[in-house]
Amino acid sequence: MKYILLIAIFCSNILLAKELKIVADTFSADELKGISIFTGNVKIKRYHDELNATKVTIYTDKDNKPTKFMAIGDVSFKVETEALAKYEGVAQKVIYLPLKKEYKFYGNVHLKQVNEKKEILGNEVTLNAIDGTANANGLKKAPVIMIFDMKDEEKK
Repeated sequence: MKYILLIAIFCSNILLAKELKIVADTFSADELKGISIFTGNVKIKRYHDELNATKVTIYTDKDNKPTKFMAIGDVSFKVETEALAKYEGVAQKVIYLPLKKEYKFYGNVHLKQVNEKKEILGNEVTLNAIDGTANANGLKKAPVIMIFDMKDEEKK
């Protein structure tokens, strides 16, 4: 049986007072440890951001405010920065730190900046949703790859 959990979090500093919707096959929580675990076909949606994974663990502080989201297994995502840059992609693992508004992508990362037609492929990529900065690392045998769409330049 699928469990649907709607969480309305009213702390504007962390989630901008937008509704966070989580859909998963199973749910478990340990309130004393501040851990909520969603498994099986996990889908998280908040405003324009989406996160899909096999398992998502949410860590909260003593006031039940989220401090870290960790998604693993077949992770796909859509992210919009404060400057309205839109990203989408896939990774093996994603960590989101809401206080910093920072995403950390790990393992076979393929990150596309949709509205600029740029792509980053690497093993570790960090994206800051406040200022839009990104950093990437490759593996010893696999470099970081950056792809720019130059079709507009060819027309000139």
